[in-house]
Amino acid sequence: MTHSLDPMVELSELRASIDNFDAALVHLLAERFKCTQRVGALKAKHDMPSADPSREAEQIARLRALSHDAKLDPDFAEKFLNFIITEVIRHHDAAKKA
Repeated sequence: MTHSLDPMVELSELRASIDNFDAALVHLLAERFKCTQRVGALKAKHDMPSADPSREAEQIARLRALSHDAKLDPDFAEKFLNFIITEVIRHHDAAKKA
């Protein structure tokens, strides 16, 4: 990224970078959910519980450590993961009903 003297050009460049990051996040989340849907199907097939509190706690601790190392607010990272976990469990419950 160039550092232009024109703040509007720099703003545009920064926003283009943000747009690229957003696109990457969406694609990564889509791939993650493809995998968790396979987990849900496996759990449904073998009558396993949708939620796994010990796994969830491990993931939260792991993500908090990663976010700390990456200089990202660990509380934000935990909230984000909790949102994802809630959605995954909803998908797993739906797989059991299918």
